[in-house]
Amino acid sequence: MQDTANIAVLVSGGGTNLQAILDASAKGDIPHGQVCVVISDRSDAYALERARKSGIPAFEINKKACSSQKVFEEKLTECLSEHGTDMIVLAGFLSILTADFTARYKRRIINIHPSLIPSFCGAGYYGLRVHEAALSRGVKVTGATVHYVNEIPDGGEIIAQKAVDVLPGDTPEVLQRRVMEQAEWILLPKCVEYVCQEIVRQ
Repeated sequence: MQDTANIAVLVSGGGTNLQAILDASAKGDIPHGQVCVVISDRSDAYALERARKSGIPAFEINKKACSSQKVFEEKLTECLSEHGTDMIVLAGFLSILTADFTARYKRRIINIHPSLIPSFCGAGYYGLRVHEAALSRGVKVTGATVHYVNEIPDGGEIIAQKAVDVLPGDTPEVLQRRVMEQAEWILLPKCVEYVCQEIVRQ
């Protein structure tokens, strides 16, 4: 029985949620897991720099440079296997994964989404678009959701949610920051530890 689960974090952008995981890990809040590799589908993702600064192997697998989704997922799988990956965290990862890929890691891939699913989720809802939609609809409460990943965008079983108030005068950027600070960065490390515990118990 293993003591810790090896975590791969998949990213596309700045990596603030990756940083939340790294910070929580440094504080001892993820005792049953350790980040073993960070992979980006984009070369300009600052998240790769965050990983390298923390001494974590960081790789780019550029989806656009791959001839097909199948080739992209094969390269992804190869990199994950080389680093002994037990679970995958999608932290602002914008590439959709197929059923073939997600089935290999059943209940071992989680995603953070910046709304209270089922609101403002699914294909096309990512980044500021989510917060623009929430403000446009006039909701008074939004938040973040961590869920297991299947082949349906934002369609997997919910693990945890945290609510955040929408305030008068909010812009999408201001709301995005509040959701990150009050929900995403708190919720994601807790859920990572939860899934790691499930894995090491198996």
